[in-house]
Order: sequence, then C-alpha cells, then structure tokens
Amino acid sequence: MNKPAARLHQSGRKHESDWPGLVLAACRLIEAADDEANLGSILETLGVGAAGLRRQFRARLGITPGAYLQALRLERLVRRLNHEPDVLAAVLGAGFQSSTRAYATVRKATGLSPGRLRDSPRIGWWLGLSELGWMLMAATPAGICWLAFGSSARELLGGLAAAFPQAQWIDDSARLHGWFERVREHLLLPAAALDLPLDIRGTAFQARVWQALRDIPLGETCSYGELAGRLGKPSATRAVAAACGANRVAVLIPCHRVIGADGSVTGYRWGIARKQQLLAREREAADGQPAQSS
Repeated sequence: MNKPAARLHQSGRKHESDWPGLVLAACRLIEAADDEANLGSILETLGVGAAGLRRQFRARLGITPGAYLQALRLERLVRRLNHEPDVLAAVLGAGFQSSTRAYATVRKATGLSPGRLRDSPRIGWWLGLSELGWMLMAATPAGICWLAFGSSARELLGGLAAAFPQAQWIDDSARLHGWFERVREHLLLPAAALDLPLDIRGTAFQARVWQALRDIPLGETCSYGELAGRLGKPSATRAVAAACGANRVAVLIPCHRVIGADGSVTGYRWGIARKQQLLAREREAADGQPAQSS
C-alpha cells in the first residue's frame, strides 16, 4: 500500500485532513494503472470516496482522476505510435480497452485518428534575430523543413503553425541551435554553400526546381525563363515561378537568386528588401569584397 494511504489507515484519522498526501498518492497509483478499472481499486486502496477525490483533484490539479488517467494513456499512446508499426497493438499497449475508446480520446485531444497521429510530423524549432530580422528555423528528425524571415516573432510562429497544423512539436534545441548559428554566420559572410540536411516535400517538378536553385552559383542570378530552360521545360516559366514561391526554406534553397527577365528584383515571399540584401551580399562575397552591413 502507498505510504500516505497506509499511514492514514493505520492512524484512523479522517482522510480529509491529509488531502495533499492523498492526492499525491492517488497520482502515483494512477500513473501505475493500466486501465480505468483500476480507478476503483485506487479508491479502495486510499479508502476515500469517488466524489471526494474528484473534488480534491479538481481543486488542486484542475482535472479529475479519470482525466488524468486519460492524459497519461494518451501520452503512452503517442510514444508507442512512434515505434510500434501496428496501430492496434499501440492502442492496447497504451492501456485502452478498445480501439473505439482510443479513437474517441485521440480525436478529441488532437483532431486526428491514432493512425494519422502516428504519421504526423515531429518538428522542433529555433527562433532568433539575424541580419535579415527575425529568423525562424524548424526541422524534422530528417532535416530542416522551414527557414523563414519576418518582422516579428509572433508572425513567424503563426506562419509555422499554419504550415504544419498537425505537427507534434518537440524539443530539438541542441541540434537546431548549431544549424541556426551556421545560417546566421552565412548571412554575414556568404559562402559557396551550406551543407545542412533538408526535409522538403513537394511534387516531382518542384523538387527539380529546388535542386536547380541550389545549383545556381554564389553571386550569380538567372531568370525564371532561363531556369525553365535548364530543366528542359522552356515553356514552364510560370510553373517554375510557382515552385520558387512554394519554397519553404529560405537561403538554403536560394530562390532569391531568380530575377525577372529584364534583370529586375521580383517578388520574394520574405520581402523584396531582404532579397536585394541577400543578392548584394552574395555579389560582394563572390567578388572578394567585404560585405557592408545594412
């Protein structure tokens, strides 16, 4: 028997006089429970009534014992889904008595089914200031999936959340901080290339465009039409422009190196001024001249 509960039974004192200890004891027992049927045995072990324990849980923790058990079970399910190929096995192993109950619980908490929850991306992020203003980097375990610039942290975080509405947000700060600093240094002193892992998703044509962008040398530019020609699709200028606009990874996929046919600096999802600054710094670096801070 749990020590607080055993002491209460032995002393014969009113259980209500030691609710903090009882609630803590109940938490420990719930954490070790396998299913909802164990809630009854927990109450029996503690020697308290269901209504009293529920009332104290709400007052002290803000949830009921049943809700606490469900939250723990959901956490176990998420962990198991990351490693267990069979969804039903993960559901049962997490303590759910039926797949119906698991689906209802998971959908209410996340809006997803267990299968889709398993497949939702796990993403970490790092935010800070750079030469181009606020910079936000995000990555899956496979590599960087997002690199954006903005005028405010709120704007950038809102954009990231909207782009990955089903993501599981994880702490990946150790890895991301190092990558973030390399990009920040690159913005100050542009180099030929940044060899960082990417995890980018798109159509086969978009992937070809993004690779072609990475093949444009530092300090050089080309037009959308020229890029389409390099891909063997000279009539696909608009499709190339759309693929550039769909790029979610600034600088590392250098869509800023594509300009208008007349040499004008055309649209850039992170702002024309930033595009101009990137191109100026890269020209200076390629010419061996010191980059001027703006």
